[in-house]
Amino acid sequence: MKPKVYLETSVISYLTGMPSRDLITVGRQQITHQWWESRKKDF
Repeated sequence: MKPKVYLETSVISYLTGMPSRDLITVGRQQITHQWWESRKKDF
């Protein structure tokens, strides 16, 4: 059986959303972008 992954919708939101003015959201957007760049080859 091929492995499956559950992708939380906030990941997509952080990847595609406009940069936020809220510092916490900006941090989450940056972390999500860094994570996706390093892991997207695995999916």
